[in-house]
Amino acid sequence: MTGFLKTSLCGLALAVAIGAAPAGAAGEANPTGEALARRIVGTWELVSYKVEDKATGKLVDAMGETPRGRVIFTPDGWVAFNLEGSDRKPARSEADRAALMHTLVAYIGRYRVEGDQWVTSVQTAWAPEWVGTEQRRTIHIDGDTADVTTPWREMPNWDEGKPSRSLIRFRRAS
Repeated sequence: MTGFLKTSLCGLALAVAIGAAPAGAAGEANPTGEALARRIVGTWELVSYKVEDKATGKLVDAMGETPRGRVIFTPDGWVAFNLEGSDRKPARSEADRAALMHTLVAYIGRYRVEGDQWVTSVQTAWAPEWVGTEQRRTIHIDGDTADVTTPWREMPNWDEGKPSRSLIRFRRAS
């Protein structure tokens, strides 16, 4: 046996003996594909929600300084996404109720993982125009933090008619 092969086999045996995690295991930063599909499962708590205007690059706290919400991924491929803005108050009029829609993002559907993205086939949503669509999100997980970026698009609840994207941070809920 060559020295290189012997060293490689000894290193592999040592890694197995001490329980080293394989690529894509829980500790890997920025997993993709099957590793991401395993890591994404669970409940994630909203930390921040910013919107970037494509034309200006300006970042806005579209949901306020202290938004709240959760995204829940189940092992059998369902996602429930519910985020709301800061300081929401009960509606006292139809105008108030309509204004509350500007501080809400909510949808449920089946999801799949493709590379570094999750893709949701939306079955129900706060915005009827999303039902029957696919929503694609790029996600980077590092430890208990997930950074999510949407594609550039026109959102129904802010900067109407202007392309923007959302930059969202979650932490794994305990």
